[in-house]
Amino acid sequence: MNNSEETDSEEQDLYEHHRLVMTKGQQLLRIDKFLMTRIENATRTKIQQAAEAGNILVNDKPVKSNYKVKPFDVISIVMAHPPRETEIAPENIPLNIVYEDDQLVVINKQAGIVVHPGFGNYSGTLVNALMYHFQDLPLFNENSPRPGLVHRLDKDTTGVMVVARTFLAQFSLVQQLQERSVSRIYRAFVEGYPFKQGLINKNINRDPHNRIKMAAVAFGGR
Repeated sequence: MNNSEETDSEEQDLYEHHRLVMTKGQQLLRIDKFLMTRIENATRTKIQQAAEAGNILVNDKPVKSNYKVKPFDVISIVMAHPPRETEIAPENIPLNIVYEDDQLVVINKQAGIVVHPGFGNYSGTLVNALMYHFQDLPLFNENSPRPGLVHRLDKDTTGVMVVARTFLAQFSLVQQLQERSVSRIYRAFVEGYPFKQGLINKNINRDPHNRIKMAAVAFGGR
């Protein structure tokens, strides 16, 4: 077997784990930073390592971690092993719906609820609930890992989430978020010394004492 045949065999053994198609409104952004916001539990270090290994493709060509994502790019994350087969089961979990029409639904997510299945949380999530309540809609099927979702909230964060009910609404909402034509406001309760106004100017990184949490750090992070 010659070298070209070996290369072809290796390429055939790669499996696509993620596929992202950019819209015309996509802003230029380093691909490592971009993927951190789009792939659950992905750290910048892991993404950079994947790029170095040739596992990140843009328009079917390997790119480095400093590549800048452009409009209409097609991003693929490929691995040597097939993706984990996880069927999302519909579960009759109550939803606190504050608004609903034929295109979207606004849900008040309570603290303690994981948004979508992941390591250690393959049931009891918001996605499982959506799969049950909207199982008759084409967008909500077992082949979609994040049906209707266009943004996320942490497990212990309470707040409203906009969920698309149609493919058209999902595309439009994603485009609005990418173009930043919509905004979000976060409020927090602070225990301790009261203040009227202030600025927290710290980098954010993984908590060195608890890797599943984020924390303000003196060095590193973003």
